[in-house]
Amino acid sequence: MSDPTALFGIHARTLALRQDRMQVLATNLANADTPGFKARDLDFAAALEQTSGREAGLVATAPRHLVSGPDAGLQPALRWRLPTQPSLDGNTVETHVEQAAFAQAALEYRASLSFLSGKVRSLLTAITGQ
Repeated sequence: MSDPTALFGIHARTLALRQDRMQVLATNLANADTPGFKARDLDFAAALEQTSGREAGLVATAPRHLVSGPDAGLQPALRWRLPTQPSLDGNTVETHVEQAAFAQAALEYRASLSFLSGKVRSLLTAITGQ
C-alpha cells in the first residue's frame, strides 16, 4: 500500500490538520462555562510547516530524535487565544468568536475534502479509462 502523502501530496496533511483545529475549537466551546479554562487555537500555517518537516531545519534521522504522541507534533502550533472581553472567572472562551472560527474551519475542512474527492475521482478515471 502506498503512502497517502506521496499520492495526495500536501492535501492529506491539510485535511488532518483541519480536523485537529476543529477539535481544538470544539474543546473551547465545550468548556465555555468552565472557570479558568483558557481558549486555544491551532496556527494552521505553523502546523502545516511543522508537519512538512521544514520547521527550523530540523530533520528526524532516527525515530527517537523527536517526541512522539498524539499531540506532540502540534504543541508548538497551539496558541492561546487572547480574549477581547476579560471574564471574572478567568475563562477566555468567547462563544461568538469560537462559533465563527468553527464555522470557518468547517468550510475549510469541506473545501479540502472536496479537493481530495476530486483528486480521487480523477485517479479513478485514469485507472478505469472512462
